[in-house]
Amino acid sequence: MKRFPFVAGAVLLALAQAVPAQTRQSAPPDTEEAPAVPTALDAELFYQLLLGEINARGAESAAGYSLVLDAARKTNDPALYQRAVEIAFQARSGDAALQAARAWRQAHPESREANRYVLQILVALNRVEDSADPLKTDLALADPKERNAVLAVIPRTYSRVSDKKAAATVVEQALADYLAQPATAAAAWTTVGRMRMAAGDNAGALDAARRGQDAAPTAEGPVLLALELMDPKLPQAEPIVRRYIDGKPLPELRMAYARALLDGQRYAEATQQLQVVTAEQDNKDAAAEASLKRYIELVQAQRSGEERSRGLAQAYMSLSRIAEKRKDFAMAGAWLDRIDNPQDLIAAQSRRASILARQGKLEEGRKLLRALPERSPDDARMKISAEVQLLRDNKQYKAAYDVLAQANAKPPMDFDRLYDQAMLAEKMGNLPEMERLLRQVIASKPDYHHAYNALGYSLADRNLRLPEAKELIQKALTYAPDDPFISDSLAWVEFRMGNKAEALRILDAAYKSRPDAEIAAHLGEVLWSLGQRERAQAIWKEGLLLNSESDTLQETLKRLRVKP
Repeated sequence: MKRFPFVAGAVLLALAQAVPAQTRQSAPPDTEEAPAVPTALDAELFYQLLLGEINARGAESAAGYSLVLDAARKTNDPALYQRAVEIAFQARSGDAALQAARAWRQAHPESREANRYVLQILVALNRVEDSADPLKTDLALADPKERNAVLAVIPRTYSRVSDKKAAATVVEQALADYLAQPATAAAAWTTVGRMRMAAGDNAGALDAARRGQDAAPTAEGPVLLALELMDPKLPQAEPIVRRYIDGKPLPELRMAYARALLDGQRYAEATQQLQVVTAEQDNKDAAAEASLKRYIELVQAQRSGEERSRGLAQAYMSLSRIAEKRKDFAMAGAWLDRIDNPQDLIAAQSRRASILARQGKLEEGRKLLRALPERSPDDARMKISAEVQLLRDNKQYKAAYDVLAQANAKPPMDFDRLYDQAMLAEKMGNLPEMERLLRQVIASKPDYHHAYNALGYSLADRNLRLPEAKELIQKALTYAPDDPFISDSLAWVEFRMGNKAEALRILDAAYKSRPDAEIAAHLGEVLWSLGQRERAQAIWKEGLLLNSESDTLQETLKRLRVKP
């Protein structure tokens, strides 16, 4: 609500800056003045807008709306039409908002923004049948390069309408032309399929996915739709997925297929897909190395410049990572030696320090980082972060804690560093210090949701003060309701409190939203405790593929004496 006066003021200011020449002071003799820019704003109209804003902010919003809409029609200014719509929204008058949006579209028929306002208002008013025309217009006005993206968001536009079947029918009719065009057919059929699925017509959705894949066999949209439809009651969905997987699929979609197989308790097949992902990643590293080397050859043949230097630095960094991955530390260091761009120096030296640490030369790595020049306060912060990360990666928690404690003793307070110090205190087993630091963060910055989550999870993990732990995590969720890691923490509290079914429900959703090794560790343990041991082992295998070095996952497997 507070932004409306600002918007209105900006409109008035913009119009006022284009006052007619006759209202300006005459130019001195013998000087030239640029031609005046004509405008519809005069004293009367300026007063009308001012009065409209005053009424809109007060109890007479209807009068304010009428004055601003009248001014919009007089000036033909899109900003004023939009302001009239906003005033109607503020007054919760959908019909008035629709009237203003339609007037805007009539005045500016080529304005996609005006048309989209009409579409969204009609959908919000549940006038689904009336939305067909603006939906067609929105697609027609969209840049052809962006049309598939526009098609993809249509189901979200209609997600809250009450009559899902009517919405599916309207959308399918509006998309008729795009269903037959090669460039848009896959995206259009995917959208039709999602609308049918929302209406409960899974058979129709499956047919749409099949048609979309027939139009473009390599398109991802129909496959994603088929993955959502995969179910023992609808076996025809899997062939659509298999047809794509048998080609050259994205690793993410192969992983999604593996998760669908896990959900169907087809563990051997899921494991096979995960093994393929691992092999493909190794092949990609080899292909990436060849491509990077070719890139370097081409760029070096060009003239020097900042962009060239930065591009080469990134290529050298990538080649160094590939070499380090196969434990060729000498080559990894050799690639880093070729970086001469000052802006990439900290990143390069961080990688070099990591390579030294993996060779048992941790202190040499620390000295390398500390010797970096500090050209700005940001450089100083990045040096500290790099050293702490190096020590943490090598499980030198006390040394990392000391580095942060020294940095945090100096003002100003850095909440991220204080939080990291608390996490290191936990790694050291100094739980009272961890709690003290996290509560200090919460007291100084009450919306720092990571602190609530960390403290709540730590209590739950130690099986202590579980009601308080749950309250802390729920508080974190109020600030970040869609964070799967916070949901994972809540599930862990529920598990500790004996609510295994609820824990499983939350973890299933969290893992689907964000496949992660730590979430996999918790999901697997809950499944294990419920006797679903085959599925638990399959989840753990996927978790190891995601991050084989996850402390949480490794500790879980060791404690439960499991070898997935």
